[in-house]
Amino acid sequence: MLFEAKGANNYLCAAILDPETLYQRSSSEGTPLFPAKLKELGIMPGVKPHLKIYALPGQHGSTTMQGLDSLAARLEEYKAAGCVFAKWRSPMVIDEATGQPSDFVIEANMQDLARYALICQDVGLVPIVEPDVSLTGTHTLEAAVAINTKIQSVLYRAMLEHGVFMEGAILKSNIVNPGKSCPQAYTVDEIAQANVDVFRRVMPVAIRTANFLSGGQSLADASARLSVMNQKKGNFPVNLSFSWSAALQMPLFALCDGELKLKEMEELYMHGLKVASAAAKGEITPEGGAGDHKPPQ
Repeated sequence: MLFEAKGANNYLCAAILDPETLYQRSSSEGTPLFPAKLKELGIMPGVKPHLKIYALPGQHGSTTMQGLDSLAARLEEYKAAGCVFAKWRSPMVIDEATGQPSDFVIEANMQDLARYALICQDVGLVPIVEPDVSLTGTHTLEAAVAINTKIQSVLYRAMLEHGVFMEGAILKSNIVNPGKSCPQAYTVDEIAQANVDVFRRVMPVAIRTANFLSGGQSLADASARLSVMNQKKGNFPVNLSFSWSAALQMPLFALCDGELKLKEMEELYMHGLKVASAAAKGEITPEGGAGDHKPPQ
């Protein structure tokens, strides 16, 4: 339903699939495999090739992703199945009390992303690199700016040192936010400006597009923040758009509540896509505090 909702391809240019989904079939005429059906709709199919998460010893629960050793062989298989890109996620959590993410954790994860990107390009797939800093925590927006600036600067340095073709890579990152439990309030304008500031400080303009993950934000908050970013970015020559899963899908699960309601789901999904698309063009003016960070009560 998500792939084939009428008009969805007016708002989507790509879909990121799990490896097993590559070999599942659409219920439409001819029952094509999902990658073939997506291409028919003008939506490019990609895949998540990373394996299990691994907790790094001595790093207070900070992690890295496994799967680089067998990556090239798996990517060849996914390419043969119809994929044109891949996406590797490196999750991190800000915990100021334990000093996380430490320099070691940042370096390990960004080196992995760079190596993954190089292998992708060698195989002939476009790499999406995803440094994902969680909303969890009490950190301020100012602390988030400092840490995200450091993470992204290490990422781009590693990519360049590995010989990654930067014009052929895509960034998918978190929206820079204060921690969910941060006691200090921030406006949507302050949050949007913080994100523009991080990009202006470190992002190579050779990378032509940055597509934000939703990372636990509601559709209203994520779209408000993205829209104001686009209003504030001025002449910064990088496309700022969305790559949202939970923000678009969680409302559908809430709507169903144990009962499959395909017509209503399709209508709600299309509404969400239209909101996301408008945000990517800076067309939303937030109202009612949408996009603000409100301290927990």
